[in-house]
Amino acid sequence: MSLRPVHSVTQAQPHVEGAGVKLHRAFGFGETAPFDPFLLFDDFRNDRPEDYLAGFPWHPHRGIETITYVLSGTVEHGDSLGNRGTLGAGDVQWMTAGSGIMHQEMPQGDAAGRMHGFQLWANLPSSHKMTAPRYQDITAGEIPEIVDDDGTIVRVVTGEFWGKKGPVEGVAADPRYLDIWVPPGKRKVLPVETTRHAFAYVFEGSGSFRDASQPFGVLVEKGLGDEEVFIRDQTGDRSLVLFDSGDEVTIQAGEQGIRFLLISGKPIAEPVAWYGPIVMNTQAELRQAVNELNNGTFIKHP
Repeated sequence: MSLRPVHSVTQAQPHVEGAGVKLHRAFGFGETAPFDPFLLFDDFRNDRPEDYLAGFPWHPHRGIETITYVLSGTVEHGDSLGNRGTLGAGDVQWMTAGSGIMHQEMPQGDAAGRMHGFQLWANLPSSHKMTAPRYQDITAGEIPEIVDDDGTIVRVVTGEFWGKKGPVEGVAADPRYLDIWVPPGKRKVLPVETTRHAFAYVFEGSGSFRDASQPFGVLVEKGLGDEEVFIRDQTGDRSLVLFDSGDEVTIQAGEQGIRFLLISGKPIAEPVAWYGPIVMNTQAELRQAVNELNNGTFIKHP
């Protein structure tokens, strides 16, 4: 067994998306290879309704899958195929855009005005780019939850983990998407197949992701005056941890415990041609998609 060393730790950055939704982007619209098959990850968390109620009005998708996981509040969704629904706390929607779909998502806060969720984009291989769109709407009660002897809690959204299988199926990247809570002071070793790229996103508490040789926190970059220096520190809220190769990830929870998403997938290793929510393999395919969007022939499977 070999522990995965930490490749990098970064902080999700403030970003405005949709019709003015304020969120934090952990990665996206940059170098895709380290995260392949994943393209983008957003943390849309806000306590101010005016910062998210404008939502994400009608927009196209092609060539990707979008995964929306709601922790608090709701997200109303609709599309050009007539699908409608509402995601509540703990619910997941896995949308395969395939050949193309027009889509909207409108967030609403809970009784206290709080909204929190995540959206992950997964690439589709060239052989699946033009498949028929489909949805998998998963309620919170359908997601297996495992409680280990030390109090660690794992929700298995997709993939197999500790003998449980998540309800999302038939996804091209064969990902594993886990929501993990490790209690204060506990150390946990979690398996991740060597054939997968993997990252963790911390959104509650703090802890140290330890590599094979260093029994302390990961390196993080902090500005001291005008200098950027690297120091050892615990990872905390909105930290993105990208791992190198290996078949285990180790986490040492801090004084308040740590909650994070652990996401992994098999690399597609194909060229990426990207224009907003449309992701193809070549610039020619991308131009064709944009032309079809402009001339009204974008939707292939009504």
